[in-house]
Amino acid sequence: MMFMFTLEHVCSYRATLRSPFEVIGETPLGLRLNAYVTGGEVDGPRIRGRLLPVGGDWLVVRHDGVGMVDVRASIETHDGALIYLQYQGVVDLGADGYARLLAGDPPARAPIRVAPRLSSAHPAYRWVERHQFFNVGEVDFATSSVCYDMYMAVSPGA
Repeated sequence: MMFMFTLEHVCSYRATLRSPFEVIGETPLGLRLNAYVTGGEVDGPRIRGRLLPVGGDWLVVRHDGVGMVDVRASIETHDGALIYLQYQGVVDLGADGYARLLAGDPPARAPIRVAPRLSSAHPAYRWVERHQFFNVGEVDFATSSVCYDMYMAVSPGA
């Protein structure tokens, strides 16, 4: 069975992160790092506004260099609504990513793929509760920032 859908661009956003990241250290699950959001911009056809300076990524990097992303953040839209943003996914730091992070020498950039869920009580944004989103982006360690393009799956006739 094949389900038909298209990906609709919702917005693009850039989040700035506190530098340096908080390094918890090596744990049984991998290298644990916390990257706290300090702000950011959101711009797109469906959502515009800013990332509030709250939340962050509670990242665990496995020995194979794959980071398990675990983010929570808040968006304040241009018209005053609040949207809660929560997602998990992966960042590929390369086969030597674990060792490089441990040595304080991360790769310059790394691709990120995540699946956000959004939530809002504002009437103009209740539609976010009915969709699954997909982000394609990258982390830039030199600027302590992440950039994403956010899409949602839309069925024909929806």
